[in-house]
Parts: sequence; structure tokens; C-alpha cells
Amino acid sequence: MTTLNRIDSPPQAPLLLGREEWAALPDIGVHAIRAKVDTGARTSALHALRMQPFGPLSAPQLRFCVQPAPMRSDIQIDCVADIVDQRAVTSSNGDTEIRYIIRTPLQIGPVRVPVEISLTNRDAMSYRMLLGRQGLEAAGAIVDPTRVRVQPVLGYEAYSPSQASPEMTRALRIAILTVNAKNYSSRRLIEAAEARGHRIDPIDTTRCYMNININAPSVLYDGAVLDRYDAVIPRIGSPLKDYGLAVVRQFELTGAFCLNRAPAIAAARDKLHALQVLARKGVAMPTTAFARSPKDTRHVLGLVGGAPLVVKLLQGSQGRGVVLAETAQAAESVISAFRDLDADILVQEFVEEAKGADIRCFVIGAKVVAAMKRQAKLGDFRSNLHQGGEALPVKITAAERDMAVRAVKALGLQVAGVDILRAHDGPKVIEVNASPGLQGVERASGKDVAGLIIQHLEGRIRPELAGRLDPEEPLRQVT
Repeated sequence: MTTLNRIDSPPQAPLLLGREEWAALPDIGVHAIRAKVDTGARTSALHALRMQPFGPLSAPQLRFCVQPAPMRSDIQIDCVADIVDQRAVTSSNGDTEIRYIIRTPLQIGPVRVPVEISLTNRDAMSYRMLLGRQGLEAAGAIVDPTRVRVQPVLGYEAYSPSQASPEMTRALRIAILTVNAKNYSSRRLIEAAEARGHRIDPIDTTRCYMNININAPSVLYDGAVLDRYDAVIPRIGSPLKDYGLAVVRQFELTGAFCLNRAPAIAAARDKLHALQVLARKGVAMPTTAFARSPKDTRHVLGLVGGAPLVVKLLQGSQGRGVVLAETAQAAESVISAFRDLDADILVQEFVEEAKGADIRCFVIGAKVVAAMKRQAKLGDFRSNLHQGGEALPVKITAAERDMAVRAVKALGLQVAGVDILRAHDGPKVIEVNASPGLQGVERASGKDVAGLIIQHLEGRIRPELAGRLDPEEPLRQVT
């Protein structure tokens, strides 16, 4: 008499299984897979490759690839599932490994039940899936080990093009390079990425170091190699310019898409270089002079039309190192003091009619998506918000919009803030910022700029997914 291995089952009629059955995991697109039924194994297992976690830490998910047919590497299913655990699993040969555990519905014969499945590489195994006791109990099954394929045979023709599973939305794994993940801009980018289902990790640039080689370049962080990222958002401050750019270049070597590439960031950070590039591309700017020798000071002042004029440190940021010299004598004193510090400087004409205000145009891709007017505080000509300037709503002109887009394109940036002065003879670019802050422009414009940046990343990495991860309309250009 045949002995049946009984699994504790629900009170409904039991599901009879042989030692081998065809099953399906329809919610992840696996429509047919031959499974070994094993009452000796506690957890079910599935052959999976290229496993990569993503999504918010509160609700992590996993993307992975399944090849359901042995010796058929042409059949590959890209899957996404919720992670319910990471667990040490010991295989039948005694090896223990930490595996991701997912939960997804199992279809076997007429029964469909949710089961937990561990993911591992079963390429050397005869069966790409093992059905363990937990899954059998959930299905209310009894097993007759003398029989094979009691339930209907499915077959790999389920993967013919006419029966292919619908394409799944692919979430992204993103790194944001910042030394302060709690500042407004970083927090907003993290919130926006997580709201769209992505996983985003703040990475302190100062704690990164690099393994530079031909075969497997990598970025290390606190002693461990970082996983591969789909995208990197660099927010590199001026004090870390050189080291930060090296880190961005290293991420580029690993194949990550960098929102702004290292050469473009470097070009924008070098004020003199940036102005030379803009001049070559015909982008209007205040008349600017640069010289090294103190003997040339008077001639340099004459090139920009004399006083009043603006003196800028090449390495200054956020309005620091910018001085208005109202007389030639004051200009010579400031320039002399800066040169005593061995600092490189620029001298620019002063656009008095701007009245201490400039326009910040926020460019993403080839569109101005938001803008604000920055008004200097009383008694100051610097409109930077870090110097006490006020962010106000503004309506920009077509000429200003076109100029901002051309400036960003000239420097090779994807995302930037372009600062423009309104002069009597037309708008003039004074600076292009490769790591523009979000707080002022979001509050003044009412736009979700952080969300638009993440949406841009989605389109650049997977153009076919643009607009699909979120039903919102495409990027809108502001007027």
C-alpha cells in the first residue's frame, strides 16, 4: 500500500501532489515552472539572479531575474516582489547562506495561496523551484512520492511572445552625495524619490574612497563596497570640490548615471572657465576682466567701465567673496587685499539697474521648471538667500528662459540654477550653479522641484518608463 506524506492541511479537500509538479507564480510573471516537492525542506526556494533591493526601508522590495527553464537562458523574467525577511537558510548539502525571502501567490492546480519563498542561485540544480513544507501547508496538500505530475502540466510555451507577461515598472536605486542629509534640499530629494517608490541612500562624500582598476572599479564606504546604483545625485560643496569630483567620476566608472557629470560640475564651479564657455556660446553676461599682476589693476578697472564695479573671488560661493567697490580707490584696495591672500579674482561691471535683485531660473534637462526673484536685504547688493536675500515669485520672459537653457546646455549640465540680472540692454547671466538649493525656489514658485528632478532621472535611465511611475503630466515649462 502506498504511503502518503501528510502535510497539516486546512479542512477543505486536500490537494494531491506528486514528487514533481508544475506551478506558477503569476504575480511576478512566472507562468510555468517545474518544481520539486520536498517535505524535508521547510521553506520553498526559487532560482533567482541579479537580485537588487530598492524602495523605502519601511517597505523594501527586490528586483531580480528568474530563468524558469533549465538550459534555456533565453527565457528570462524580470520580477519585482516585496521583501518580507532576510534569513539564514541551510541547503540539503549543509551550506548556509543569507537569503532574501519574498511573499507572492503560488498557483498549483486549482489552488492559489500566498507563500514565502527564499531566493537563491539554483543553476546547478535539476529543478528551478523547490516547494517546501510551508507552501504545502498553505496549499492544504498531501504528497504521494511515488507519483509525478498529478496536477495539470503547464509547459514553457507559456513564455511565447503572445503570452508574455506585461512589462513591470522598474524602480530605481539612487545615491545622493551630500555631507548633510538633513538639509532642506537633501531631505526633499529623499522624500520625492521614496514617494515615487525608489530607494535612495544619502552618502557622505567625505567617507567614500575608491578602488580604481580596469576590471571592477568600485566605491567603498566605511570599509564596505557600495552596491551598484542606477543613479547618483551629486551635491558637492565648494570645500570638497576636488575630492567630490573624484568620487563622482568613480561612480561614473561603475556605470551609474550621474545627474550632473564631473566635467560639467567642474566647469560650472570654475567661474572664469564658465564665463569663457558662455562667452564662446554667445550667452550675454556682464563685462568681466581677469588679471594676475597687480600692475594691471587700473587697466582692468577700465575694461569693465570703471567704478562702481564688483570684485569676486573665483572660489567664493553663496555670496561670500563678492564685494561692491563704489570708487576706483576702493576697488584697488579690495583687489590688493585679495591678491595679498594669493586669491584669484574676477572684476565685473556693476548692473545698477538690477537694484539688488536677480532671477534664479531652475533648469532641468532643456526646460526652466521654476523660477524666483531674489531681492537683496536693505543696504546690500547681494541677493543670495544665504546673505539675507528674500525669495519672491516672478514671471520670467521668453528671453530669460531661453538664456537659462542655453547656459546650462553650454556647460553640459542636466540640472542647474542660472542666475540672471535684468539690465537695460537685456538679461545677463552672472552664474550657473551645479548644486542649486531647493528651499527658496520651491517656496517662491510653489513647484515640486524635487519631484521633477526624480522624474527627470526616471526618463534618462529608462526612457520607456518616463511618466509611468507616477501619473503626473510631463515636466512643465514655467513662464
